[in-house]
Amino acid sequence: MRIKSKFSCQECGHQSTSWLGRCPGCGAWNSLVEELISRPTAGRDPIVGEEPPCPVTDVPALEEDRLPTGIDEMDRVLGGGVVPGSLILVGGDPGIGKSTLLLQVAYRFSKQYKVLYVSGEESLRQIRIRADRLGALSARLLLVSETDVTVIERHLRTVAPPIAIIDSIQTVFSSEVGSAPGSVAQVRECAAQFMRLVKTSGISVFLVGHVTKEGMLAGPRVLEHMVDTVLYLEGDRHQSFRILRGVKNRFGSTNEIGIFDMQGRGLVEVTNPSVIFLNQHPHGAVPGAAVAACLEGSRPLLVEIQALVSPAGYGVPRRMTAGVDHNRVALIIAVLEKKVGLNVGSCDIYVNAVGGVKLDEPAVDLGIALALVSSFRNAPVDSGLAVAGEVGLTGELRPVPGAAKRVNEAFKLGFSRFLLSSGNTLPTSAESEVLQAGTLVEALEMALSLKL
Repeated sequence: MRIKSKFSCQECGHQSTSWLGRCPGCGAWNSLVEELISRPTAGRDPIVGEEPPCPVTDVPALEEDRLPTGIDEMDRVLGGGVVPGSLILVGGDPGIGKSTLLLQVAYRFSKQYKVLYVSGEESLRQIRIRADRLGALSARLLLVSETDVTVIERHLRTVAPPIAIIDSIQTVFSSEVGSAPGSVAQVRECAAQFMRLVKTSGISVFLVGHVTKEGMLAGPRVLEHMVDTVLYLEGDRHQSFRILRGVKNRFGSTNEIGIFDMQGRGLVEVTNPSVIFLNQHPHGAVPGAAVAACLEGSRPLLVEIQALVSPAGYGVPRRMTAGVDHNRVALIIAVLEKKVGLNVGSCDIYVNAVGGVKLDEPAVDLGIALALVSSFRNAPVDSGLAVAGEVGLTGELRPVPGAAKRVNEAFKLGFSRFLLSSGNTLPTSAESEVLQAGTLVEALEMALSLKL
């Protein structure tokens, strides 16, 4: 009997009947790998059983009690805790701290429940060493080193823990799929099997997913449509801060973030991140620095924006950014040249968000523009001023959502003035301490005390 095979892209999952040098789906080169086609196995348990369809009004309304993780920052991102019977994917680059975070979560859960930690990358001794360092030793924390999805499912059904952690999904394989562990087919099949398990048993499972620099292993994006919640652990390797960001959550908001500090005893919660991001902010006025108030979910953050504008020493000026969108900075530079009359076309421009945080909210536009003009004119910004505003292409200053939260956070941290768009309405008690401008030129003149 002839064995049938197919070719799957290891980047996007596109399938082809023959090998191609370039994937038609994502355009990646040399990413198609041959995989054997296995016959579907009969007799698999359905997710919800053989029940006839019923009206939605006849379905009993039941509020699931969430299981708090014991880590406030993670509960914030999850929407209050773990929903029983949910499949949660925690993704990120190798070495960013995913296993450390989940081992801490497992230890916190083990104070009340049994937790099964399944490792496919490390031995039990290695996990014990990390647990000793983190102080995460508990008799209810059960460890097993296994990669066969059938054996893992047997352990889960036997132990029946409320919480289980699979580290990582790229190392788990199914004997029914004729491809190497970590391929798109293996990852998809194993994730589907875990999904069937959690929906029938009520066990909540954390899946760890990561990608290598070469992109050879199937990344967590292949799994995003299959799981209930997707969390990404982000951070700069040269910074100690880590940001846990929710990009998908069927049981809560996807705009929340949790901030941690990587220390010797593991990831430590940062309860007031604005103080951390502003701890190096100069007390005196320094040209090229401005404080922008951004909003991550329901949490206001004050971040220092630094800019350096200097004459280009070579023919082509350089544009470099860190922590802010490069295209957004280019747009603001164009508006400054066209509407403000700032001639920076022959200058090198460097923009940085201090602390390793990544800002993609339009409300930081005014902070970027203020830092650029301050550096170019060598005019310092008042150290007691915080700003928030979106810059339009015609030079107007647009209002931002959540203005009251931003203003209150700035005043709570000791800032005496706040500058934002005149389109924002604020409580009467704050109007005397808030400066408002309708255009970018007006805002820059108020902040820098210059005539532009």
